[in-house]
Amino acid sequence: MTALAFLVLGLYTIALLYITIYCVMQFNLLYYYKRGRRTTPEMIMTEQEQPMPVKAVAAADHGTGFGSAIALGDEDSENYPFVTVQLPIYNEMYVIERLIDAVAEFDYPKDRFEIHILDDSTDETIEIVAAKVAEYKAKGFNIEQVTREVRQGFKAGALRDGMEAAKGEFMAIFDADFLPKKDFLLRTLPFFEDEKVGVVQTRWEHINQDYSLLTRLQALQLNVHFTVEQVGRMNGEHMLQFNGTAGVWRRKTIEDAGGWEADTLTEDLDLSIRAQLKGYTIRFLENVGSPAELPAEMNSFKSQQFRWMKGGAETAKKMLPTVWRSGLSLTKKIHATSHLLASSVFVFVFAAGLFSVPLLFFLSDLIELGFSKNFFAYFLVGLLSIIAIYYVANIQSPANNEKNFGKAVFKFIVLFPTFLSLSMGLSLHNTVAVLQGYRGKKSPFVRTPKFNIKSIKDNFKKRNYLTKKLTWTTIGEGLLSLYFIAAIVGAIYVQNTTFIAFHAMLAVGYGAIFIYSLRHLKA
Repeated sequence: MTALAFLVLGLYTIALLYITIYCVMQFNLLYYYKRGRRTTPEMIMTEQEQPMPVKAVAAADHGTGFGSAIALGDEDSENYPFVTVQLPIYNEMYVIERLIDAVAEFDYPKDRFEIHILDDSTDETIEIVAAKVAEYKAKGFNIEQVTREVRQGFKAGALRDGMEAAKGEFMAIFDADFLPKKDFLLRTLPFFEDEKVGVVQTRWEHINQDYSLLTRLQALQLNVHFTVEQVGRMNGEHMLQFNGTAGVWRRKTIEDAGGWEADTLTEDLDLSIRAQLKGYTIRFLENVGSPAELPAEMNSFKSQQFRWMKGGAETAKKMLPTVWRSGLSLTKKIHATSHLLASSVFVFVFAAGLFSVPLLFFLSDLIELGFSKNFFAYFLVGLLSIIAIYYVANIQSPANNEKNFGKAVFKFIVLFPTFLSLSMGLSLHNTVAVLQGYRGKKSPFVRTPKFNIKSIKDNFKKRNYLTKKLTWTTIGEGLLSLYFIAAIVGAIYVQNTTFIAFHAMLAVGYGAIFIYSLRHLKA
């Protein structure tokens, strides 16, 4: 029995150690984020300011113009770089029209950009797009609906095949749920003056952040990535990533890096790593926002999480050996490894929760053998790190759209514990995704359906694309909620409350994910 107790303690400790190391690496990005904001002009501009003129953007970053009309203000449109705007879509009847309308509104010479809707749809989206293309062709826009006879490679395949018809020197990419602003090209293209810049990525904004608790919690998490993580990596000169949408690629960069590949579910991360290993850099613009719709329905959100987590594991398996064989410095290799293994933290969160229950009942025996419960206090550094990171990202960064500081802090205090709880509740679902990724189990690219949800008046009930299938993972989430409720009862019975707060958060997290998943199945 003693051996089993120490085995459980060892497994739990390993899980906590991994989580703590992950949190400390994130805190290191926070350090670079805070340090860089004081010295980089592009970061200093607040979200409330008017967009900077193109010439000013380029000058603020490099001290010179773009070397063409886009920076110098020449009205001769022939001097503007030619851009291909790619819109890869699949069955997006509810949102595709608004995306096309938004792109057609770009403040950019009409004859210097083309719009390619890479349409792999199998439903009425095809007719909706065709009508929209005809409408804008009649207005003089260079716009095409690009379809494929054989839909291979999903989004990566569509982008790869779409390159053959593209004429642009630069490739701007938007998913169907985005609403890019009019000045998007004017705000992003000047940064390509630096020939080492292969990608310019903008920060995601959230048009339906206040729709529900689910969308608020997603915004809380995404704001960390699109502030502390991306800016921290850029300021520390570590590897960033293109986020699949709301960014611009230099065409030559895509070609030099080997092009889009469909052997992972995160083709964006994969190509980002390959491009940076070729010597290109990614420029992230924290103060240039691109609004998008967050998944408002739990099962759609879970499918998005599954794709991101599994794709992250697939990309780590594919690219980590190449990263470690490269000529990068040791520090950059370590940060790239942390970046690529980020999805794996859910495996250890799941393990920590699972093993904490038997450990609860072994603790008295372990204490008699000299083990001190104070040992667990050392791991609080991870929790404190995450609190600091999320506070900065959601209160002090441009992602905070709440003008009242006190109200913003209050919202954070309420939402953050809820976010932690539901993140733990997702750990089973995301662990399955990560393990499938490392095992090499292939699955189709399941896109996240969007329903044009912008305010509380909108809803997704009785819409197409909703899943009606109850999965074993969802059943497992319900059972795990009962597992941790039983642990709380057991803790009270044996009068050991060491893990009671942890188990309460796990019970609520798994229970909420389970209930939301069931409710939205019936929507």
